[in-house]
Amino acid sequence: MKQTNKVISIILSVFLIFSLTACKNHSKSSNTNTINWQDANNWAYFENKQSEKSADVFFICPTVFGGTETSFNMAMDDKETRANFLGATNMEKGIYDDNARFFAPYYRQVGLNVYMMPPQEREKYLAIAYFDIKDAFSYYLNNCNNDRPFILAGFSQGADLCLRLMKEYAGNADFTKNLVACYAIGWHIAENDLRAYPGLKFAEGETDTGVIISFNSEAEHIDDSLMIPKGTKTLAINPLNWVTDGIIADNSFNLGACFTNYDGDITNEIPALTGAYIHPERGALKVIDVNSKEYPPVLSIFQDGVYHLYDYQFFYRNLEKNVQTRIDAFLQQKNSRTFF
Repeated sequence: MKQTNKVISIILSVFLIFSLTACKNHSKSSNTNTINWQDANNWAYFENKQSEKSADVFFICPTVFGGTETSFNMAMDDKETRANFLGATNMEKGIYDDNARFFAPYYRQVGLNVYMMPPQEREKYLAIAYFDIKDAFSYYLNNCNNDRPFILAGFSQGADLCLRLMKEYAGNADFTKNLVACYAIGWHIAENDLRAYPGLKFAEGETDTGVIISFNSEAEHIDDSLMIPKGTKTLAINPLNWVTDGIIADNSFNLGACFTNYDGDITNEIPALTGAYIHPERGALKVIDVNSKEYPPVLSIFQDGVYHLYDYQFFYRNLEKNVQTRIDAFLQQKNSRTFF
């Protein structure tokens, strides 16, 4: 079987859930329904135990709920979607958890159908999702963190909610003193956001801490997408060479693209798959060396050449290495402060 078919099969298996959940009819949820976060069943991962690992990860899962004509937020008791939620979390978990305890709450995420709405219409449903995430994160900070370094991480909808948390806590000294970094991959953040929230800092290199790391992958011909609408610009850092300008990193910088399954196993790894550079006007991460037909968007809301579904996979090993690099840098800085 050709490599292309293997990749397509992996991605299709991930997003098969949208067709499976489309027939389910969940009632609308109120954003005032507080979830019991003491109950470990409300967490995909709740590693709140003594550990020699030096940091924590609070991870927010991407969209795995399709939605229906009358349902726009995932129900917490939907066993089928919860299974897909766990699987999607597993696909990215390996990047973050080598040296960190892992926390990932189930939450009433918005369905894929919400992203077909105009941006302002999405907000009432995203408010429900964010209510859960903010509540779960508050529980984690107050009951599990114990002054440990932590990473915020998410993809797509999860990245959006990570950024909302960053804005919420931007002026909180107890939050910022232990934040290693926020990996908000697959969503947009603009210069205006940094000006509106002076506590936010975007990454400038490979080792800075307390910063936001974000990028959106696309082919060179793309000039419009859900993540970066035409005429807008997002901030980005290149995960191959860790620069924010347009310098091209060729495929020799790519430590390995990894394609994972719902158990988190790497089913295929391709070293030096692709190079990339940041587009000066869009801020998109322009991916070179790959054929968009071999890495299709799968979902109809994306056009050929929007590599949103591959943001983690194309740069898996580089991200994995960088997580450890930033944890090490944070601990070194912390130890230096303690010594002096």
